[in-house]
Amino acid sequence: MPFDPRHRSRTLVDGPGRAAARSYFHAVGLDAEDLRRPLVMVAHEWIGTMPCNYSQRALAQRVMAGIRTAGGTPMEVNTISISDGISMGTEGMKASLISRELIADSIELCGIGYSFDAAVVIVGCDKTIPAASMALLRLNIPGLVLYSGSIAPGRYEDRDITIQDVFEGVGQHAAGTITDAQLAALEAAACPGAGACGAQYTANTMAIVTEFIGLAPFGSSSPGATDPRKDDIGARAGELVMDVLRRGVRPRDIVTRAALENGIIAAASTGGSTNVVLHLLAIAREAGVPLDIDDFDTVSERTPLIGDLRPGGRYVALDMDRAGGTPLLAQRLLAAGKLHDNVMTVSGKTVAEEAAAAVEAPGQDVILPVERALKATGGLVILKGNLAPEGCVIKVAGHERMHHRGPARVFEREEDAFAAVSARQIQPGDVVVIRYEGPRGGPGMREMLGVTAALVGEGLGETVALLTDGRFSGATRGLMAGHVAPEAAVGGPIAALRDGDTVTIDIPNRRLDVDLTPDELALRLTAWREPAPRYTNGVFAKYARTVSSASEGAVTS
Repeated sequence: MPFDPRHRSRTLVDGPGRAAARSYFHAVGLDAEDLRRPLVMVAHEWIGTMPCNYSQRALAQRVMAGIRTAGGTPMEVNTISISDGISMGTEGMKASLISRELIADSIELCGIGYSFDAAVVIVGCDKTIPAASMALLRLNIPGLVLYSGSIAPGRYEDRDITIQDVFEGVGQHAAGTITDAQLAALEAAACPGAGACGAQYTANTMAIVTEFIGLAPFGSSSPGATDPRKDDIGARAGELVMDVLRRGVRPRDIVTRAALENGIIAAASTGGSTNVVLHLLAIAREAGVPLDIDDFDTVSERTPLIGDLRPGGRYVALDMDRAGGTPLLAQRLLAAGKLHDNVMTVSGKTVAEEAAAAVEAPGQDVILPVERALKATGGLVILKGNLAPEGCVIKVAGHERMHHRGPARVFEREEDAFAAVSARQIQPGDVVVIRYEGPRGGPGMREMLGVTAALVGEGLGETVALLTDGRFSGATRGLMAGHVAPEAAVGGPIAALRDGDTVTIDIPNRRLDVDLTPDELALRLTAWREPAPRYTNGVFAKYARTVSSASEGAVTS
């Protein structure tokens, strides 16, 4: 049977009994002919508080024009977003990961409430991208994800800079190596306009991942937010969703185990953000596809690092676009047999067919052939041990040390650790421990970019390690272990650490351990008492009561 393009909206607007619903729609400018066409949600997270999603209202108009041209009736839906970069280091950062659930929930609710036949979800800042995929998988209506694009790099002292340089500049300023005026100049130059963070941080990592798992049109994420090509990409996305609808292809038809592995490969091959672990675990759960934290290590171990991208490499996101973008990355990986070639995408073409259209810029060295890989294995590593029985995540995307052994410096929250770093109280060899910042304990699992960047800025990036039950920004670099699970707030072993305990990070053997006997560790945990919750009402309290472990994607249920 052919797929009915109005498979849901008929029940909302057809027949005499639905006259009242049609009357409401007439009030917002839709006529009878509009309501005889498929109803297509165009959701986005435009907000007037940050650059990451600032171009989305204009891009939505292009998508809607494409839908109309292809015979659909588009309707704009707006939800929220939280800027990690703005909220970093404050209580507001706790809202970031929580927003992933709220964004997915709100898109799902609108999808059900208005009986949309299909959807395009425009995404930008970090949590909006996995949230869009989660919502589409819950609704399981024909749809796609469209990234509004990366910000252009800023220019300072004749070099490209990103927001990472500003965060590290804070550490340099604290160390006295740059002046007030230099920090102000960095601040003024780093973010020249609309777009999400400009290197292989979480937004760009997840945008590429979403293409590789098949939910976003191939090559659509690479052009920047202010690139004139984005208008055409938006219009074509609107036309494409109508084609997807007529074919009756649903998100759960696309997101298979092989597709999810391709997503891991995309992140690992480009030195992408550790947040991909949380987000792909959550996406897999919505798709009903088995995936666990150890799979990231297994897949990353067989994936070469071929994208020379910041924070571990040399280039920004728009350099990757100029080099040949995601199609070229896929082509390189396929040529070496490192990618599942028959994964279907929303276009109806396989990943291999999409990659065949790649055009490489002459002389580019942003995306390397596998035989010239920066590292033989990818950047995502999962450690376990007596400090992380359920695992933790570490990114090894550059020339990080493979071992570290040193005394613990224990902090109960991020602000205390940042104060110690700013006061230059951290010594070479230390292991900075930040706990009670996990999904439940924070709540919300704050990123620690302020602390990690300050350590790098002070010149301690090569001599200090950090571990936390919180998480890291995609801009974090250095020997930093996050997502330690179980977290401190549920009595995980990290809760038993004391100042001066010797902690060992052993990447080749995938271990994170403290020098305590099993009996000593058990005795400390027996004496541990769960702290009072930091929030007793409102969204933070609700989230803390329902969120799962980071090792399961920090999803709510």
